[in-house]
Amino acid sequence: MDLVRIIAAIFIPPLGVFLQVGLGKDFWINVILTLLGYFPGIIHAVYIIAKR
Repeated sequence: MDLVRIIAAIFIPPLGVFLQVGLGKDFWINVILTLLGYFPGIIHAVYIIAKR
């Protein structure tokens, strides 16, 4: 299941975080990072998925 989350995180970073933690603070941080730049959103999403 982590592989599906990581693939989702590469294409739509907030979706990968949402699948891992739901609508928590990490999701909203990732939305902001993705809006500021696509790559920071990807890095944060993969980090959240790998950490948990």
